[in-house]
Amino acid sequence: MPTIANLKKGERAIIKQFSIDLVPLKLLEMGCLPGNEVFLVQTAPFRDPLYLNINGSHLAIRKDTAAQIEIELIS
Repeated sequence: MPTIANLKKGERAIIKQFSIDLVPLKLLEMGCLPGNEVFLVQTAPFRDPLYLNINGSHLAIRKDTAAQIEIELIS
């Protein structure tokens, strides 16, 4: 299953699932929840962290955290 860490710049996806123990509570509070849309805005050098738009909120998250969040790409 693809994860947020696999997104390429400009791709959109829907968050499917993740382990609540592995994702920080702060991300959940900012809208990183199943069913919400995620869009990769930009990546930092060496692809870490990732700059995302999740349901209108702009977030920067580490690649190892992004790898825990499964997605479904929007075509």
